[in-house]
Amino acid sequence: MIGVLFANVSKRAHSLLYRVSLAMKPQVVFVLGGPGAGKGTQCSKIVENYNYTHLSAGDLLRAERSREESEFGQLIDNYIKDGKIVPVEITINLLRKAMEETMQKDDKKFRFLIDGFPRNEDNLSGWETVMVGKADVKFVLFFDCSNEVCIDRCLERGKSSGRTDDNRESLEKRIQTYLQSTRPIIELYEERGKVRTVDASHSVDKVFAEVKAIFDIEG
Repeated sequence: MIGVLFANVSKRAHSLLYRVSLAMKPQVVFVLGGPGAGKGTQCSKIVENYNYTHLSAGDLLRAERSREESEFGQLIDNYIKDGKIVPVEITINLLRKAMEETMQKDDKKFRFLIDGFPRNEDNLSGWETVMVGKADVKFVLFFDCSNEVCIDRCLERGKSSGRTDDNRESLEKRIQTYLQSTRPIIELYEERGKVRTVDASHSVDKVFAEVKAIFDIEG
């Protein structure tokens, strides 16, 4: 009798914990830096060592662009080729959907690295409007790297990546977009005390040593 009672209590407790975990808001780290700063590479290493899921805004947009039945495919393609920033409504919808699907599959997966977002004031305003109370931004992980190093890395990557935007013309546009639109967002978060800066000009392992020191403290 006591065993049955204990089993019932355990089931109810498990059910309660499950409901609480479902109500857990996503914990988000925004990952920003210029094209070629190594954001994707470092995110992969963070995922290997910490309980985070990596969501690349750019990868989600490129996947949506390639999806045959997508109503936004051509629009996204035009924006990416021109080095412009895709409308915020499309990007946030893709990010929110990806987070929801991840948490539905595994309720312990509620920590996310959002790579390449927010890229401008419109992105940030859209996020704070749509996601207010629905996700917590822990901090911004900023990979600081010179324009020259970023361009050289992207041109090298372009030899095998197949990406249409890994060419000098697109890169110069992307660098200008980054300087004019994204750097002010990083500066805004710096004023809020939420930026953790990493010197991304070093080797992959040396950069990750800095990243690891941050995540060992921040969790």
